[in-house]
Amino acid sequence: MSALAPPPGRTWKVAVLAGMASYLDAGALVTSGIVLGGSYAEVLSLDAGTVGVLLGVQTLVFALGALCGGRLGDLFGRRRVFTLSLLLYAAGTVLLLLASPVWLLHVGVVAVGLAIGADLAASLALVNEESPDGHKGKMVILSNVLWIGGIVAAQGLSAVVGSWGLVGGRIMFAHLLVVAVVVLVLRFTLRESAEWVAARRAVEAPGDAEAVHFSRVGQLFRAPVVFPVVALGAYYATWNLGASTLGSFGTFLWTDLTGGGVAEYSRLSLLGLPIGFLAGLVFMRVVDRPTRRAWFAGGSTLILVAWALPALFGADRFTLIAVLLLSGLGNAFCGEGMYKVWSQELVPTLLRTTASGLTTAFARVVAALAAFGTPTLAQANPALLFWLLLTSTAVACAIGLFWVPRLPKARELEPVPDDGTAERSSPA
Repeated sequence: MSALAPPPGRTWKVAVLAGMASYLDAGALVTSGIVLGGSYAEVLSLDAGTVGVLLGVQTLVFALGALCGGRLGDLFGRRRVFTLSLLLYAAGTVLLLLASPVWLLHVGVVAVGLAIGADLAASLALVNEESPDGHKGKMVILSNVLWIGGIVAAQGLSAVVGSWGLVGGRIMFAHLLVVAVVVLVLRFTLRESAEWVAARRAVEAPGDAEAVHFSRVGQLFRAPVVFPVVALGAYYATWNLGASTLGSFGTFLWTDLTGGGVAEYSRLSLLGLPIGFLAGLVFMRVVDRPTRRAWFAGGSTLILVAWALPALFGADRFTLIAVLLLSGLGNAFCGEGMYKVWSQELVPTLLRTTASGLTTAFARVVAALAAFGTPTLAQANPALLFWLLLTSTAVACAIGLFWVPRLPKARELEPVPDDGTAERSSPA
């Protein structure tokens, strides 16, 4: 069957069950923000400082989880890591659901942050390695669609139970727990990545003619692997500055710079989600085709225009709504989705999740550091803030358009390992 034939049903099963890491990631971040800053704050007497520490710690331990989980995924297998990480995620949500005493919240956010960081790198690698040629990008992009689904589910549930206080908060965390347990049970039906198994066997049999040449962590910092690692880290970090600013401080910018209300901004944010969801489905159809670069260029242009409007004309209701909607559409064709695809295409098998964890952690730490000064800069000189975000986005676009396409693919650096059972190497 040709590479353009539909992928087998098993490929979709792997992609959905592994890609649910993105659903649980988005669901945890949105739910934590809503519940800890709202439903729990009043009942448990959480002050602004405590809420900030809880959410900040969750972001930082996400980076730590990505680093550790990424390396463990290359050493011990994708399946083992995403199984253990989901167990940790479930345990963390139980603690957040209980909520009292307050110290349980601190342990809970650490557990959930570590879990989602570790799960994402291993899950994406399994999706890529178990998908047939011609469909790998599509299956990886599916995780971005599921990520939007996690946001919609959390915000939709909040609209119903968000005003129920402690009970409402517990229901929102219970939603994450139920989904995590169901996904965990279903993940036990998945096998280990055949490509990873073959690569480990090759490393253990150095006399094999198909021996894997890239497996040691030090090779990440030497040619030729260092070039895609630096490109991926630089792209994700520079693009993510804009995305994380909008995600973390969108409400603050709206209320502080335009005088709008919180509920008003929440409704506007919901308008962009269906646009991003539908655009993601469109991109799934083209990401494995030669036209991908044109779609990437188009999406990047939309984001540049989005940030250029408040930089050139000032931050008002029109320009901030434009940022919200244009970036929501543009990000479907570039940004995190393309970073995920490239992180699978450019790095050899036994360094793949290590590199993904490293670059993800780097981008999240850069965003966390930038966040410390964002509110102050927004109030003192909003034009400078938007010019900086426009500049970082332009750097990301240049990396994606002119550097990444020149990098060799992983299969050009070494043959894709095959143990003779990897039917995912060609469509069935």
